[in-house]
Amino acid sequence: VQLQASGGGLVQPGGSLRLSCAASGSINSFNVMSWYRQAPGKQRELVANIVTTGTIYYLDSVKGRFTISRDNAKSMVYLQISTLKPEDAGVYYCHMYNNGVNYWGKGTQVTVSS
Repeated sequence: VQLQASGGGLVQPGGSLRLSCAASGSINSFNVMSWYRQAPGKQRELVANIVTTGTIYYLDSVKGRFTISRDNAKSMVYLQISTLKPEDAGVYYCHMYNNGVNYWGKGTQVTVSS
């Protein structure tokens, strides 16, 4: 499985951004797709994930501002980020748990600055 994330960039505080991740390869009908982020000097943290069944998890600090969604037919996962805060900055990684294996994509940088 390969994961390709895109959509990062420089955004002003309060702004919005949409991240996308395309999965390809041998993908099980049941899997979990996630977004993690890592800020400089900090550990990578789970931001949100979504199961093929539709079950969703959000990190408390992003609830109400981030929306994760997926298109199972296209093997895509999205992260709509709104009301960006400086603490949201970092490298965002797409992740898939599929057939008992964890897959990671290369990160996409999100910079929050005025």
